[in-house]
Amino acid sequence: MQDHANHPLTDFIEYPHDEMLSRAEAFLEHSKRRHSIRAFSDRSVPQEIIETCIRAAGTAPSGANHQPWHFVAIGSKEKKQQIRAAAEELERSFYQGRAGDEWLDALKPLGTDAQKPYLEHAPWLIAIFSQKKGGIHAEDKNTNYYVHESVGIATGFLIQALHNAGLATLTHTPKPMSFLTELCGRDKDNERPYMLLIAGYPSDEATVPEHATVKKSLEEIATFI
Repeated sequence: MQDHANHPLTDFIEYPHDEMLSRAEAFLEHSKRRHSIRAFSDRSVPQEIIETCIRAAGTAPSGANHQPWHFVAIGSKEKKQQIRAAAEELERSFYQGRAGDEWLDALKPLGTDAQKPYLEHAPWLIAIFSQKKGGIHAEDKNTNYYVHESVGIATGFLIQALHNAGLATLTHTPKPMSFLTELCGRDKDNERPYMLLIAGYPSDEATVPEHATVKKSLEEIATFI
């Protein structure tokens, strides 16, 4: 085996079985209170909270530990207006037929449409970008591996971090998302928009579609062999 530097594992905490189960159940209940919403308040959220949640996302595992992601946290009112305008233009063509009947039928129970006011009302938009080249240092230009998987895991970490901090979120993936590259000033040759995450407090009018509360059972999502 090739030699490589290591550090002793000193921060792992082992819990008694009963406490493990209790913690797992508590996390399940906490996760069940996470909902995607589409009505956000314009109440401000301190930048340090968003920074800390992004730092948590940055601890996610990744291929060769290259961390092939970049998060652009957008609090500028002007920039949010520009993103809303660009996204709604794409969404209008999507709902006017580009999506296809099957996709539109699948969305009907959620009540979505081309209007995306939350892109302007929410205090923060977080544009997530994947990187083709990089490494463990910012200046590295190596090939990144398992990029899609790595960025997906980091995005999941970020969603849970924001939820744990007491904020609501919504994932938004307009197609195509190339406008985000220009509006966020990113490198179009190396980076690709992965997702736009909306974060903030729910407005008083926020609701959760009944359709979104239906979750598959353990038997439907898992097999133990």
